[in-house]
Amino acid sequence: MKLLGLQPVGEVWGVGRRLTEKLNALGINTALQLAQANTAFIRKNFSVILERTVRELNGESCISLEEAPPAKQQIVCSRSFGERITDKDAMHQAVVQYAERAAEKLRGERQYCRQVTTFVRTSPFAVKEPCYSNAAVEKLPLPTQDSRDIIAAACRALNHVWREGYRYMKAGVMLADFTPSGIAQPGLFDEIQPRKNSEKLMKTLDELNQSGKGTVWFAGRGTAPEWQMKREMLSPAYTTRWTDLPVAQL
Repeated sequence: MKLLGLQPVGEVWGVGRRLTEKLNALGINTALQLAQANTAFIRKNFSVILERTVRELNGESCISLEEAPPAKQQIVCSRSFGERITDKDAMHQAVVQYAERAAEKLRGERQYCRQVTTFVRTSPFAVKEPCYSNAAVEKLPLPTQDSRDIIAAACRALNHVWREGYRYMKAGVMLADFTPSGIAQPGLFDEIQPRKNSEKLMKTLDELNQSGKGTVWFAGRGTAPEWQMKREMLSPAYTTRWTDLPVAQL
């Protein structure tokens, strides 16, 4: 139990970043505090799965190997553009943003990747326009979760698939070939070495962005892109955005 008291609740299997924030707000900051939580309260306010986790922390076997969800095999970040893209610089900005978001998700899964794919396509419904779609894969020399490595690989892949003369409606970045840690250790004299202090830097980046997406970002994605998804027809988020709440007039 002493060890549980030293373990942050976010390190417990199945407790992600958002769940960690909710638990912290209730004063549950360590694995021990989670283990001591009332199971009925956890079940009512969170989920049956978290209740099982609490029981597991107390030595009660609740989750069989078959019930444990498999690790993700890939992460995809993709959007349709609000305006068609015909300029490579604009496409580069989009790919940087998607790669940045994919890397953030990868770290949230506590995984490293060894493969980055960039894909682009025009609209299949624009019958009067030439149609084109393509994808390119970049293999990484070392497993990484560093946004800089993933962005660079995604942009290299973009160079292989970009073709002038098309009106692109969609692009995306996919990460694959995961490993739970950067286990492929290079030799002392190998030319390619892991980035120094990469994990600390990425952790700091994620912490700064916890209060809201876009607090800190990579310059390559631009500041006010016109290609972003149109928001006029976005469904209201009644439960998460104050401005979307309906107003009743008396």
